[in-house]
Amino acid sequence: MIKLQENKNKRNETMSNDRKKYLKRIKNRKIEILITQISIVVTFIALWEMLAQIGKIDSFITSQPSRILETFLDLSSNDLLKHLKITCIETLVGFSLGTIMGIAIAIILWWSPFISKVSEPFLVILNALPKVALGPVIIIWVGSGTPAIIVMALAISLIVTILNILNGLMSTDKEKIKMAETFKANKLQILTKIVLPANIPTLFNTLKVNIGLSLVGVISGEFLVSKGGLGYLIVYGGQVFKLDLVMTSVIILAIVAAVMYESIEILEKIIMKQK
Repeated sequence: MIKLQENKNKRNETMSNDRKKYLKRIKNRKIEILITQISIVVTFIALWEMLAQIGKIDSFITSQPSRILETFLDLSSNDLLKHLKITCIETLVGFSLGTIMGIAIAIILWWSPFISKVSEPFLVILNALPKVALGPVIIIWVGSGTPAIIVMALAISLIVTILNILNGLMSTDKEKIKMAETFKANKLQILTKIVLPANIPTLFNTLKVNIGLSLVGVISGEFLVSKGGLGYLIVYGGQVFKLDLVMTSVIILAIVAAVMYESIEILEKIIMKQK
């Protein structure tokens, strides 16, 4: 008996050591990936600056990191926060509306196969339609300014949200649904107890796509009608040939997109841990 216990303890110790080695390998791999990513960015910036300094590329057309930094510092002491706030608020409003409306419509389409079949060709057409082409129509309908920008963000993100969520709802395990129906579960119970919980990963994948599309919609709207925001700075910089301002605004925009995406990933990890 004692010998069996000793053998069991040895096996547990071996498994524990193997698991520690496995977790260590994963951690080291993540560190290697992060270091490689940082090295690529630093090398790219250094080459960009060096080529601009020696005249191999035209810094008037492509700008250069040192000039972008100067422009950023100048913007920071002026109206950068105002423009950043405008873009972020418009993006979050468009993102929230697109997500809520998209999920609601997808649930309605899942609930009624008849409505889903009727709507299918229209959703496909609307998804393929270039939303920027609707810009002038949106401006006439809702007026210029913030409302038009939010509607543009909504138009770009809504259809994608509906299609992604609906596809997830329709792909839920049919055997689980049949089993629930066998136990006399109604459609609302199936939706809330089986279908929606099974599609939390689908929801977060849709949110990750949606935040980027909402930002694209906002910038497209700001190109057309805005008097503020990062899109306005990009358009203004292009009109007056201030390419440093254009490149600075694009880099800030990329950082904003990365922060928003990472926020959703953090939220996903928190919720998935609680399941």
